[in-house]
Amino acid sequence: MLTADGAAGAGLDMTGGRQRNQAAQPPDPTREYARIGAAPGLDGMELLVAHYWSHRFAPHAHDGYVVALIEQGAERFRCRGDELLAPAGSIIVIPPGEVHTGERGDAAGWSYRAFYPDASRIDALGAQLGAGRPRFARTLIDDPALFAALRRAHRTLLDAADPLQAQALWTETFGDLLRRHARPGPVREPGAAHRAVARARELLHGAGPLTLEAIAREVGLSPWQLSRTFRRETGMSLPAYRNHVRLAQARQALRSRRSLAEVAALLGFADQAHFTRQFKRAFGITPGRYRAQV
Repeated sequence: MLTADGAAGAGLDMTGGRQRNQAAQPPDPTREYARIGAAPGLDGMELLVAHYWSHRFAPHAHDGYVVALIEQGAERFRCRGDELLAPAGSIIVIPPGEVHTGERGDAAGWSYRAFYPDASRIDALGAQLGAGRPRFARTLIDDPALFAALRRAHRTLLDAADPLQAQALWTETFGDLLRRHARPGPVREPGAAHRAVARARELLHGAGPLTLEAIAREVGLSPWQLSRTFRRETGMSLPAYRNHVRLAQARQALRSRRSLAEVAALLGFADQAHFTRQFKRAFGITPGRYRAQV
């Protein structure tokens, strides 16, 4: 497991001809780190091990799920309109598209592990369990036995080389997560506002610049109605969501080994420095380190 830099190890003191173990210095909580990997045989599912102290995650969302395990300290975050405090030993489940933040909720910061499975993989596992498309009623879960199992799985998957082992381990542990804490989601006919926002999202995922008036005209709302409805439905403004889309696309581009300058220019960031700042705010790691690790 990756550890914070700067922790002093045990030493020997030969003063007076007697050996004495020097007490190990506690790690500096302000020393942050992040390590990202991908599990074999799981469609490139990312895994994160990190410790943060001063970093604050800007409001953002993910296209897939986030399942995080708080190992030390505590994280304070907002999701679904609630402000929550996740202490050590807790599990956080954030569904796709849910806007959330993150910052330290403890003087020592917080250390955690996270899985980032695609929504399609979770839905397929839910179908295998006969539960249909799963929905989680709670964002914050207290389940010590499941926490321990997910933690063991994360440690194994981060360094796994056998796709079959990775697939079996992920299926068993996430199957337990769904069986214990997920329920089938309701099937509802989307209303006009939901359809308009869904179409706006599709447009923002496309290429090329878009104006507010052009998007509003396409979805059948006035610019004012669109701005208000989009923020209510997603928790993000149209520009913030466009930035989220660009950053998600940047992750894919970086995985294909494109240069940082090329990705920044391709996705419409002002320059490489602007791209780096936005990426770090959203994901807690610089794009250069992300590309090198993944």
